Parts: sequence; structure tokens; C-alpha cells
Amino acid sequence: MGIVQLDLFITLDGVYQAPGGPDEDREGGFGFGGWQGAYFDDESGEAIGASIERLDALLLGRKTYDIFAGYWPNQSDDDPIARKFNAVPKFVVSRTLTEPTWEGTTVLTDLATEVPALKDRFEEIHLFGSGNLVTSLLKENLLDRLNLLLYPLTFGSGKRLFGDGTVPAAFTLAKPPQGFPKGAVSLVYDRAGEPVTGIDISQQLQ
Repeated sequence: MGIVQLDLFITLDGVYQAPGGPDEDREGGFGFGGWQGAYFDDESGEAIGASIERLDALLLGRKTYDIFAGYWPNQSDDDPIARKFNAVPKFVVSRTLTEPTWEGTTVLTDLATEVPALKDRFEEIHLFGSGNLVTSLLKENLLDRLNLLLYPLTFGSGKRLFGDGTVPAAFTLAKPPQGFPKGAVSLVYDRAGEPVTGIDISQQLQ
């Protein structure tokens, strides 16, 4: 059975909105778009590319899908990311989208039944952005892994990964953290059931 993985560029205060460009997503008046570029280096770029190369299906929320569908089909296949995204099957969760324009797209309307079926068909299903979808997948216990690229900056506003409605969840470190020259850090966590609480830390320190 395959797994559903979140690939996300995120700031220290949890913001994932518009890392790629100034006009990528200005919803809510967000004015810090294009924040990832200053921290790009060859090593982090290689890690991002390797993760994308492993995926064999894309799962996206409607807003992220619209951003991707308006950009990647217009890029040359000389770009390995464009080539990969355009070639693999794409699944968008939406109750309003009826005629997706990005070739290879299927619309999903029932997470609880349709996402487990995807895990029977594909090895690595990756999603990007899609904060509302992430919350829904966690509620259904359908998100298996977090691939987070953490960047050393804060904004104090913008779309955050774990906002209102996030269910309590525990994760375990799947591989050692990897730091990159310009300050980004790769963190990979697997879902690990419910949080363990009620422990008095002072007793652990004695």
C-alpha cells in the first residue's frame, strides 16, 4: 500500500503561503510572496527535485490546484518538475470543479473512500500547499508523512499549516534532519498515532 505525503515549504511561524513568487497567492492581503528564493541553494534544490521525482501521483486542494494548473502546463518539458507534474495522474479535492483543464486530472469529492483507494493504486502520493486539505486528511487519519522544508524567517501573518480545526496528532522523526547552506532544514515526520500527554517533566529531570 502506498502513502500520502505532504511536501511543504514553511517558515518558523508555520506560514506556507506563496513561497514561489510575489503574485503566487495574495489571498488575505499577503505581501511576502516569493520568500523561498533567497534561501535557495544547489543542495536544497537537489533534495526538492529528488522528492518530486519519487512521486507517482499528485493530490491537491482546489486553491493549490488552480495555481498549479495555471502554471505547470505552460512550462517546457525541459524543466524536470514540469515534466513530472504534467505526466503523473493528478487528483483534486473539490465539490465545485466539474471540468478540470489540466490534462490527467480527476476530481475527488469523498476523501474517506477515495483517498484510501488511491493508496491501493500508487506508491507515493504527494500533496503541496493545500492547508485545508491537510487538515481534512489528518482528521481522517489519511496523511502518512510530512516532508517539511523549514526556512529561517517569520511573517506573523499568512496561511499557516496547523491552524484552527487541526486535530491532535503525534509524529515520529522518519530520518535525521538535514541542513542546507543557506539555512533551510529538511524535517521528515511519519504519523504516529495520538499525542502522549499528562507527563510531569520535572520527574524526568530528577
